[in-house]
Amino acid sequence: PTPPSKTSSIIRSHKFVYTLLSIAPAEIDCEIMASFEPCRTKMEAENISESAISAFESTFNSLVSGATGIIAEDTISPVDDLIKADDLTTEPNTDLLSETVVLKLNGGLGTGMGLDKAKSLLTVKGNLTFLDLTAKQVVKMREDFKSNVKFMLMNSFSTSEDTLNFFKEKYPALAGEDGLELMQNKVPKLNAETFEPATYEPEPDNEWCPPGHGDLYAALVGSGRLESLLADGFKYMFVSNSDNLGATLDLKILTHFATSEAPFMMECCERTENDKKGGHLAVRKEDGQLILRESAMCADEDEAAFQDTTKHRFFNTNNLWIRLDKLKEVVDKSGGFIPLPMIMNKKTVNPKDDSSTKVVQLETAMGAAIECFEGASALVVPRTRFAPVKKCSDLLLLRSDAYIVTDDFRTVLSPKCNGVAPVMNLDSKKYKLVDALEEATADGVPSLVQCTRLTLKPKGKVVMSSKCVFVGEVSIVNDSEDVKKVPGKTHKDTTIDLTNAKVSDDQCLKCVVM
Repeated sequence: PTPPSKTSSIIRSHKFVYTLLSIAPAEIDCEIMASFEPCRTKMEAENISESAISAFESTFNSLVSGATGIIAEDTISPVDDLIKADDLTTEPNTDLLSETVVLKLNGGLGTGMGLDKAKSLLTVKGNLTFLDLTAKQVVKMREDFKSNVKFMLMNSFSTSEDTLNFFKEKYPALAGEDGLELMQNKVPKLNAETFEPATYEPEPDNEWCPPGHGDLYAALVGSGRLESLLADGFKYMFVSNSDNLGATLDLKILTHFATSEAPFMMECCERTENDKKGGHLAVRKEDGQLILRESAMCADEDEAAFQDTTKHRFFNTNNLWIRLDKLKEVVDKSGGFIPLPMIMNKKTVNPKDDSSTKVVQLETAMGAAIECFEGASALVVPRTRFAPVKKCSDLLLLRSDAYIVTDDFRTVLSPKCNGVAPVMNLDSKKYKLVDALEEATADGVPSLVQCTRLTLKPKGKVVMSSKCVFVGEVSIVNDSEDVKKVPGKTHKDTTIDLTNAKVSDDQCLKCVVM
């Protein structure tokens, strides 16, 4: 039989993706083909590097070929036991520090939390922001190691100006260092019906989106920084998110990575209930390669298995160790970029206007590169190396006494929590934005160090204070439309019903012991 033409194949994939995106397709002209050329033209006009263009073309081709980015449960196996950082016996080697660069990912705006600036400028402990603590970590690290360990930030077009101004004002010595900033690329949003670059004349900036932190590799290559780092004698890179203040350069882990000769190593933690919706590590049955499966890569029918923390035990902290010379080998072998699995998101071109053109945003995950490095490894690290903020429930927990700041400016779970973080069960819609959390803690952040679970899903607004001490499992209810305050006292294993409390009398409350 005559093989199908390229045109018909792409049209079929259009229909497939329309179904996937739940978008009703318009009449499709059988002569129309999804071509990457309009994207290439748009990106070249913005002087985006060939490496970044090639990487985006790879994900674009995955889209138009009908790929979903889904990793089916029956194609993977759980990861067996891994080496634990706490069990490492390798003698730390300080000579490795001169060959190591520390890079923080700082491209996120935190729009999902209602922010319009770099999320790293959000205050987390007292008046200190993520960037304050990061800068202090770098200074302390250099003092402790007696070595001027190289430090870099990967900013985005949305965070660069705010971040650099912050460093110039508060940490001028760091701001003046050569090569502090690595710029993340940007990619076009795609019209969901045509897969051509979306347009939005009122605000052209809305035609672009970040390509995910998987862009790290294209940014290093396209900017020439990978070549220059190698030329300057750097061999190892430690990468982590700017909102993870537990991730600092650990000399014992660095030494283990260096002596293991692995080209790539992922720090993992053992999953708990709080982590069940995040990505997990797995083994691809086809070739035994370690891979990363993110939530967006999971089919609905596999959701239960995906969230089974007894089956898929390890999740990616996004603390990654990379051999820069091996990275160059992989990039060269792949034609100037790393072909990462596609993550597809449904959006509108103007994220604040649901009636604007429906678009597809393509991105990749940095940790997914584990499947591109033969011999890649993973290491189980303690929770002290993982304290990120992705939503307001994380922020509430981090701001509370359940987390403390160490002498080297890491935020770690308080020893009083016995290694288990309190579960924050906040209404995801009511407390989606930081402003709503600020209102709820206008009188201070409650004590959570003795709390095992806090459930906060009131109909009306609730205001807590620093005098509130939650112990065990505590639920707060307010079925009225009024703003009610939680009494400033200890609440242990109880449901605090504020519904009938007088607005002017904080003590007129009904507490029901669970």
